[in-house]
Amino acid sequence: MDSSRTPESVVDHTPPPAELPDRDSSTHRRPTPRWLAPLALFIDVALVIGFVAVGQREHDSAAGLLGLLATAAPFVIALLLTTAATGGLSLRHRSWTRIWPHGVIVWAGTLALGMSLRVILGLGGAPLAFIIVAAASLALVLLGRRLITAWMTR
Repeated sequence: MDSSRTPESVVDHTPPPAELPDRDSSTHRRPTPRWLAPLALFIDVALVIGFVAVGQREHDSAAGLLGLLATAAPFVIALLLTTAATGGLSLRHRSWTRIWPHGVIVWAGTLALGMSLRVILGLGGAPLAFIIVAAASLALVLLGRRLITAWMTR
C-alpha cells in the first residue's frame, strides 16, 4: 500500500464554513437596521414617562394625561439632549446599546438636567429622597434597556 495516500475514511470532505450573509465579518455582528436606534430612543422616552406615571400613582397625583406629560417633560427633554450629545442615534457607533460611557452619561444627564429643569420650570422641588428614588429608577430603566439591547443585538 502506498503510504503517501491518505485512506479515504480519514479525508475530511466537508466544505469550509461559508460566511454568513447576514453578518459583518469585521465585527461579527449583524448589520443594524436603520430603525433600531430611533426605536431604542422611543423606548427610552416611554420608560421615562412610565417612571413619572408610577411616581404620580404612588403619590395620588392623578393629573390626567396632560399632567403626566407636563411632569415628564423635564426628564424627556433631558433624555433627548443627553442622547443627542452622546451620539445616541448613531448606527455606526451603536452608542444606544452601550452602558459605558454612553448609557451612564445619558442616565446622569437625564437625572441632573431633568431635576434642574423641574425646579427651573416650577414643576416641583428636588428633595434628596426624590433624587435618590429618581436616580435608582432611571438607572434601572435606562441602563437596563441598554443591557438588554446589547444582549439582543450582539
